[in-house]
Amino acid sequence: MLILYYLVLLVLLYIPIALLFLFSINNGLTFSFPLQGLTLHWYQDMLQNAALTNALVNSALVALLSSLAATTLGTSAAIALTRFKFKGKAIFLSVALMPLLVPLLIMGVALLLLFAALDVQRSLWSVGVAHTVVSLPYTLLILMARLVGFDSHLEEAAQDLGAGYLYTLRRVVLPMISPAMLAAMLIAFTVSFDEFVLASFLIGHEPTLPVFLYGQLRFANRFPQVVALAVLVMVASIGLVLLAERLRIAGTRAPVEKQTT
Repeated sequence: MLILYYLVLLVLLYIPIALLFLFSINNGLTFSFPLQGLTLHWYQDMLQNAALTNALVNSALVALLSSLAATTLGTSAAIALTRFKFKGKAIFLSVALMPLLVPLLIMGVALLLLFAALDVQRSLWSVGVAHTVVSLPYTLLILMARLVGFDSHLEEAAQDLGAGYLYTLRRVVLPMISPAMLAAMLIAFTVSFDEFVLASFLIGHEPTLPVFLYGQLRFANRFPQVVALAVLVMVASIGLVLLAERLRIAGTRAPVEKQTT
């Protein structure tokens, strides 16, 4: 039964991905079998679509800035939660992880009302703020897991030798957790780049890539370009996730090897 379950899971996961790639090189406008020939001109048309490339740049910019902000906030929060004792720590952690529990639709409406009440115009900046909030729990959990496995005696040794805490943080803690920070940033980048619900509520005149792609579904002659771009985005997203996981594992093993040595 476990083998059967595993095979069914593989089919459900990878057959749609395989069909997506197959129809991205289909020469016809209809997505049905038999195929009308194989071609790569949809990828060429996609690269020549100025509106599509602008949306791609918008998503990349928002994802980069929001992932940097989420990683910075997540690192600070993780250090505070794992290294310090203060009142309300459990409440602070619960609030920080709440975006994982609140549906994105509800959060989108709430942020839209907040920005409207503050008279903040919807733009890429408002989307970036929302994506920072959504990405923060991922970065926080990754960095907390890394700091829990980090030997606190190294910090104590540095302070015993006369180093202040800020110097210890800069020269000992941050270099040791830097692979986890990079992994958290890549995960946050992927979350922001693929996010649609919040962006659809908070976007202004310049759409992000998911919002732009959703608007192009109404035009049959542009849909193959959407499929071609979806293939590229999927490959890039999988690559970023695999790289982040490799960095996380490498960051976990490195301190153990150093301590053994």
